[in-house]
Amino acid sequence: MDASGGPGGGRVVGLPATEIAARVRSGEVSAVEVVRAHLAHLADVEPRIGAFRVVREQAALAEAAAVDARPDRASLSLAGVPVAVKDNLAVAGETVTDGCADHPGVEAVADHEVVARLRAAGAVVVGVTRVPELCLYAATDGPGTVTRNPWDTALSPAGSSGGSAAAVAAGVVPLALGNDGMGSLRLPAAACGLVTLKPGRGLVPTLPLDWDGMVENGVLATTVADLALGTAVLAGQLPAAPPDPGRPLRVAVARRSPVPGARPDGPARAAVERTARLLRGAGHVVVEREPVVPLDAAVGGLARWFAGAHDDAAALGLDHAALQPRSRGHARLGRLARRAGLVRPATAERFRARTAAFFAEHDLDVLLSPITNGPPLPARPWHERGVWANVTAGARWGPWASPWNLAGFPAAVVPVGTRPEGVPVAVQLVGPPGSETRLLWLAGELERRQPWRRHAPVFDPAGAPSPAPV
Repeated sequence: MDASGGPGGGRVVGLPATEIAARVRSGEVSAVEVVRAHLAHLADVEPRIGAFRVVREQAALAEAAAVDARPDRASLSLAGVPVAVKDNLAVAGETVTDGCADHPGVEAVADHEVVARLRAAGAVVVGVTRVPELCLYAATDGPGTVTRNPWDTALSPAGSSGGSAAAVAAGVVPLALGNDGMGSLRLPAAACGLVTLKPGRGLVPTLPLDWDGMVENGVLATTVADLALGTAVLAGQLPAAPPDPGRPLRVAVARRSPVPGARPDGPARAAVERTARLLRGAGHVVVEREPVVPLDAAVGGLARWFAGAHDDAAALGLDHAALQPRSRGHARLGRLARRAGLVRPATAERFRARTAAFFAEHDLDVLLSPITNGPPLPARPWHERGVWANVTAGARWGPWASPWNLAGFPAAVVPVGTRPEGVPVAVQLVGPPGSETRLLWLAGELERRQPWRRHAPVFDPAGAPSPAPV
């Protein structure tokens, strides 16, 4: 067997999760062969991208052997699929540090529920991925390490699920777990040319501390079929293809940034226009509508983000003095926000109702918008800079994500091409509560009509050619 797969199984590294699982279920290739091949690719690319805090080589091979021995292997939806897990989700036998270098972590005695659901479906955890401290920032770095974007290692894979996104974009795993409190799934997906879905409130188990209702767990993937499969497993549902709505969808296009003065650049605007034309050509109704994010909602979202830093540090038993200077300032603002009463449940519920009314009044199925305003942030030690340098950099680059965390609405990110400098460009699709399958279906429609390259060229394990320019 070579590093690409098993005898008779052909190449497995770089395949979608759905294809890997089908081969393992049929016995064409074993889970051990699949995991060993992916670990070999991981060892090759990891020194250049810095995606992992922990690589579970021996533990993963043992888990893969257990999958091969399972009597129900032929029915496992993720049989033998290697996955990576973000460093704020418990993996039994591993520590959770939440990106805090001065926190040794406590070994988890049990998996977080979403990790447990992946493993029950046959997935194998090959490692724990890097995050910025307390999962707060739009770039992934820390003392002694800067995680890099496989599409351009001078750029960041974004954050906070940056390590997970880099691992998927480099073909190390076909699926990775992350979570999203202010765009932490969607921004890395946009930066790394991946597809993702932040579920709406209540569909998927979340974190014990969820930034007062803003955080949702989800997966990063290279295909919509993989995303739909991973989301179904996390939600405890039977995997199924998203159903065709059976009618044209009514799609609103929004171009006004939620952050005044933070405007999308030319490639970001062109991506939205190109997607709108494609949807019109597919028979959907595309209209111009702009949702409003009122001041109290913007302040309420920021207050929860700042307060989350204070709460998470306390949960880890960290004194603020042990935090990076930027996080220390972040947590200090969070303590002040709580004392000032700025974290109010009524603020989120009012914005949720207002946004639901916006969709209902205009008879909208989906809202299309940019997700980022330009190329990813540079890969640099952002942790050496202060809180406002980090906050303003993220706000200028990715202001389109956070309102949907406060509202609790589902939101997907889909790659739709590349920027002139060669890195991916993406758009965001938002729907009202309960519209996850509709967003997945529409993402699949875009994938069918405008396929994207699944892995970054230099790290593509299959050496696949780029799709035709769009």
